[in-house]
Amino acid sequence: MIILLIILGIVLVLILSFIGIYNALIQLRNEVKNSWSQIDVQLKRRHDLIPNLVETTKGYTSHERQTLENLTKARSMAVAAQSVGEKAKAEGELTSAIGRLMLVVENYPDLKANQNFLALQEELASTENKIGFARQNYNDQVLFYNNKIQMFPSNIVAGMFTFQPEEFFELENKAEREVPKVDFS
Repeated sequence: MIILLIILGIVLVLILSFIGIYNALIQLRNEVKNSWSQIDVQLKRRHDLIPNLVETTKGYTSHERQTLENLTKARSMAVAAQSVGEKAKAEGELTSAIGRLMLVVENYPDLKANQNFLALQEELASTENKIGFARQNYNDQVLFYNNKIQMFPSNIVAGMFTFQPEEFFELENKAEREVPKVDFS
């Protein structure tokens, strides 16, 4: 009788542990999805600002058409990207295109003083900061989730219910990774 109660107690503990691990995995997966939706909101805001920025810039930089076309193309690719990896690559290209536009703007003092342009530039800078914070939060959630589905004993439950690792949102901006060349000659 005592042995039966001990076995029953062990089985009950195992079942409750299993349920707890499963629920924790579901919660983490949902937190990753929520974090991604926060990034997605900011990316959409960024994408919505770009056409206004292009239109404001067009009037001043008529012979910089290629830069504006590249920015528009990069925005279209970013909007169309589906997976986290595709979005990261496309957003890296969009960031580079925005950077090139800002370099062109330096040659146009009237544009730099335009109130519409200044407001859009401020909005874009604010949005970029929010994207950075949202990306950091998302990557933290992905790390925690991926660790949980790979570590014992939760990896057993994760394997039974086919929990898949999530992808980090890493911008592939080669310019940020390159070491600047300094020449004092």
